[in-house]
Amino acid sequence: MDLLKELQEKAGLSNEQALKTFEILKEYVRGKVPGFLSGTVEKWFADIEKRAGAQGSAEESKDNDFLEH
Repeated sequence: MDLLKELQEKAGLSNEQALKTFEILKEYVRGKVPGFLSGTVEKWFADIEKRAGAQGSAEESKDNDFLEH
């Protein structure tokens, strides 16, 4: 399950609220890691955003999820 869907279902947020929360979370995490890791954080969040808009299968998303490895 992607992060945006979880924010909507578990926190009861609208799509707009979930997107704003996602952006805030991304900025927060980026601000907490050393500068040399900011590119990695950007990739993580870009992957989450890509999966949120992707029409691929759940198994495909799981294979590409860095948290699953």
